Amino acid sequence: MPRPSSRVTAAAVSIGEQLVAWRKLQGLTAVQVAERAGISRNTLRRIEVGDAGVSLQAFLGVVRALGILDALVTATDPYETDLGRARADETLPKRVRQ
Repeated sequence: MPRPSSRVTAAAVSIGEQLVAWRKLQGLTAVQVAERAGISRNTLRRIEVGDAGVSLQAFLGVVRALGILDALVTATDPYETDLGRARADETLPKRVRQ
């Protein structure tokens, strides 16, 4: 697997730091979050330091354990953007838009 770009690495580090902040704001320990996410403490540590090689399943488990899964899903929804809403009518078949 090729090394991630510097932008991807920086984003992973930033997201990891934000997840640490979410955990601490909620008064949760790393052990508690790892248990709730169904992952090892070491995997949580890798996510929190920005290791982009961690599985999507592990990442989403942590996000769910922190109660921010719905916000993440909404943040990646193209129809929540002006561009996505504007282009939906011209690019998607009618049956998909319903």
